[in-house]
Amino acid sequence: MDGVTAPVRVVLVDDDHLVRAGLRLLLSGGDGIEVVGEAGDGLEAEDVIAAVAPDVVLMDIRMPRCDGLVATERELRRRPELAVLVLTTFQDDELVLGALHRGARGFLLKDTPPHELVEAVRAVAAGRSILSPSVLDRVIAVAAGNGSGPGAGATPTDGAHERRLLATLTERETEVALAVAAGASNAQIAADLFVTLATVKTHVGHVYEKFGVDNRVQLALVVHAAGRGA
Repeated sequence: MDGVTAPVRVVLVDDDHLVRAGLRLLLSGGDGIEVVGEAGDGLEAEDVIAAVAPDVVLMDIRMPRCDGLVATERELRRRPELAVLVLTTFQDDELVLGALHRGARGFLLKDTPPHELVEAVRAVAAGRSILSPSVLDRVIAVAAGNGSGPGAGATPTDGAHERRLLATLTERETEVALAVAAGASNAQIAADLFVTLATVKTHVGHVYEKFGVDNRVQLALVVHAAGRGA
């Protein structure tokens, strides 16, 4: 019907059935969200996702048979438009960066307040990227070479490659990239730069293309690794 927005269709993937039950109860109370399927691991998720075609998958990481990292990479290879939101009790650097580099749009901890989780599902369905504050701190630390994840520890990056990527941007694209890395929304950037929202979206798309990334978190990693992050 005209004027009626379709609900965000969500699949829950977690090996703990009590966690899935709690998430179903929580999300079903959120206006405009519909839980359309559940799976106990990455292998079961393959069939469920194929059957119900969700907008968002809430994905645990450590599961039997097929973990969330493998499942995320596999499903996004098949359905690039799918939004995967990782929800886990673990915030190990390798897991965080592994999920994000595989294309997950967000990484939240299971102690995230219920209203924030509901908003996160809506946000990733709308194409935005979401990180728990503590997770964002770790991502920035790793990008700066201070963590134990990819690009840090035994093989720290000096930021040279990222600085070369940043140098390919126009002046306006650089302003937009820095604002995105600082956590600003497209609407905030448009207001700050006195341009239209459509113009900001165009610049963000150009930055994605030049950086070879497909979401705001990955864009921010490049900026911070180049030493230009806030």
